[in-house]
Amino acid sequence: MRRPPIGLAAAGLLAGAACLAGALAPAPLDGQEARRRWERMCQIRAEKFDLVLPKAMADNDLEMWIVVMREGLLDPMWEALGRGYVGDWAYWVFTAGDDGRVERAVLGAGGYMLEQCGVYDHFGSAASLRAYVAERDPERIGVNIAESIGGADGLSHTSYLHLQEVLGAPYRDRLASAERFVSDFRATRTATEIAAFAEAGEISREIAERAFSNEVIRPGVTALEDVAWWMWDQLLERGLESSFDMPSVYITGPGGIEASSSDRIIQRGDLLMIDWGVGFLDFYTDMKRVAYVLREGETEAPPGIQHAFDRAMAVRDVMKASIKPAPTAQAALDATWAAIKAAGFNRIEFNQPTNDPAVTDVVIGPHSVGNWGHGFGPSLAFFNPTRRTYELRPSTLISVELFAYTANPEWDNAKVRIPLEDDAVVTERGVEWLYPVTRRILLIR
Repeated sequence: MRRPPIGLAAAGLLAGAACLAGALAPAPLDGQEARRRWERMCQIRAEKFDLVLPKAMADNDLEMWIVVMREGLLDPMWEALGRGYVGDWAYWVFTAGDDGRVERAVLGAGGYMLEQCGVYDHFGSAASLRAYVAERDPERIGVNIAESIGGADGLSHTSYLHLQEVLGAPYRDRLASAERFVSDFRATRTATEIAAFAEAGEISREIAERAFSNEVIRPGVTALEDVAWWMWDQLLERGLESSFDMPSVYITGPGGIEASSSDRIIQRGDLLMIDWGVGFLDFYTDMKRVAYVLREGETEAPPGIQHAFDRAMAVRDVMKASIKPAPTAQAALDATWAAIKAAGFNRIEFNQPTNDPAVTDVVIGPHSVGNWGHGFGPSLAFFNPTRRTYELRPSTLISVELFAYTANPEWDNAKVRIPLEDDAVVTERGVEWLYPVTRRILLIR
């Protein structure tokens, strides 16, 4: 098995430190927060270029990687590569060296944030690209063309034709898809990345759990969309982003999902869910929370709902114990499903529960996460078939996601759909959480 380029023990300590330091929110926007975030991004970038990039290029037989951008058409990698002002055409060029280091150049772009970060060896004009490439004479040049990963597919058709014309023979014939390389480069994490992602997870957890409290919800008055807009305001106030649209704040009943982020007023007896994520330092989380609105006289969720939640928690325990590094994510998925079935749960297709009240039906979708809500890298999710063929390596960030359907006698045995999702890192020991995950139904009084 390939070894990660970082010590995962250090990564775990740093991730834990991010939470224990009280990282409920980024520092106030006091005039220096922008600099602090930029400095953190610079450190991440330097470590990625030094520790991850050389191996990712070697593993994918790339001698050069060219990222093409133009004004108004930035590649999804723009933030990760250091931003920069693009006036016309611009190229980020990375060349593998014999000494194990990757040479880094930016041709046609500039600016304070890009240049002062100190991770690039050379800045030049866009017009120098052909000569720059010819001097290094690479045999195989990766470009951002991808069939399965949108974040690795930033080269437009026009930009591809332009690059071919600028490079000319023989280099235009040496261009190859960098999809797998980009996935490896992005999804192989440094300790600083894991710590930053853990902080993003703690922020998203804090906002979601506040959203499902009486701080925000007044039964009989507050609408689902009111909760979603409150969450969105939190992002704006704290200089955060999201890779998703409006937060999914929804009600589940005997017939399934009744309403989502709409003008439906939250009532006592409602079973609520949140599905959303926060963007912080170019990291994007994906998580869920479950809440129950107490009826008059109630102090806890009804037994049928609590039982359904407990069954979902039992599935998650099996998943956490089963997901481990593997030659392919599919192999890890197969082992996980075998353990879930052995524990007595029933496998189904998404949102197609059976009518059998004796079984809890299960769908799982553990997917890559990190630089997007559904991120780069190996994935165990049914909706990422290509990435199920990738090696599941230590340091991979994943979202441990599942849906469990358990009969509720209080709903005439209609099944309660309980979704659980929290973010974690795969280590040599298995799955390790990055912040306090959901362990209870949140109660709204």
